[in-house]
Amino acid sequence: MIELVANFHMHTPYSDGYGSHATIAKAAIRTGLDVVITTDHNVYIKGLDGYHVENEKKVLLMVGEEVHDVLRQPQKNHLLVYGAGRELTSYAANPQRLLDQVAQAGGLAFIAHPVDPPLAAFNEPDLSWENWEVHGFTGIELWNGFSELKSVVHNRLEGIFYAFFPQFIAHGPFTAALQRWDGLLRQGQKVVAIGGADAHAIPMRMGPLKRTLFPYEYHFRSVNTHLLTPNPLSFNLIADRLMVLEALRLGHAFIGYDLPASTRGFNFTARGRNHTGYMGDELKLEDGVTFQIRLPFATECRLIQDGQPIKVWNDKENITHITNQPGVFRVECYISYLGRRRGWIFSNPIYIRSH
Repeated sequence: MIELVANFHMHTPYSDGYGSHATIAKAAIRTGLDVVITTDHNVYIKGLDGYHVENEKKVLLMVGEEVHDVLRQPQKNHLLVYGAGRELTSYAANPQRLLDQVAQAGGLAFIAHPVDPPLAAFNEPDLSWENWEVHGFTGIELWNGFSELKSVVHNRLEGIFYAFFPQFIAHGPFTAALQRWDGLLRQGQKVVAIGGADAHAIPMRMGPLKRTLFPYEYHFRSVNTHLLTPNPLSFNLIADRLMVLEALRLGHAFIGYDLPASTRGFNFTARGRNHTGYMGDELKLEDGVTFQIRLPFATECRLIQDGQPIKVWNDKENITHITNQPGVFRVECYISYLGRRRGWIFSNPIYIRSH
């Protein structure tokens, strides 16, 4: 499998972002991304999918949408839509109807920032997802880089500090988001987890202080989604777009916090009697399943079964574990960075079924 590094949540001046599609593509190239998908609020821009080139390096830029009901206050229930190919804002008031329309259009739907606390110091409300009775979504944005800022800023002074030193923000997905995800998985749902920047590149001014609040390049060096695809990008737009969306749909992906150290090279597979499964795949238990975990370097690694850690390693890069039990298995890795233990890698699950 080929690893592509991607980011799937960012905004341009078509909504509330401050950098053009070309600016975003250049930032992605400079930070080594392979794929980016813009997601402006309640507007789908046709005709901008394609490749951008700079110094012989290329990135695939695709256009999606972040849909939510603008008449609702506060504006909760944000949905990231990829691959639908048409505007869907008119369905935003009814989340289930919106999800049905995404499916009808052949698109993928991810619940954006499922946990998004208020930022009282800057009058930002809680924007968490509320309608959990819906069905038919592809997955959730487990780790949102911008939402996490809201959990660490308690006053304007802290806001200034993190604007100048954003590397201190990230700790990992919110515990409530992880618990919600594990709960959905335990119910038998297949739910794909992604990480996103939610990048806006907002210019900030407080008196004489001026700063771009988290430039696109910062975000693209931080929380990304790494896809596993059968082939590298061919620079055939139709084929590459389908391949990226299929990897997303299948959950052949993991979330990597690439700022402390690149997560490229991580892998999590399961081998049964006759088949090998990748993240997002389903295998029958039969005579047992052997998990193989490969880390870029040795650090804390946890194997999670049905939401509970069953094994922890601290000093291995290549790990093997055999199970004779069915369940939903995923991997979490942690790294020490700037004096704190921080989330580094969160894999999508491998589903081991008893029959």
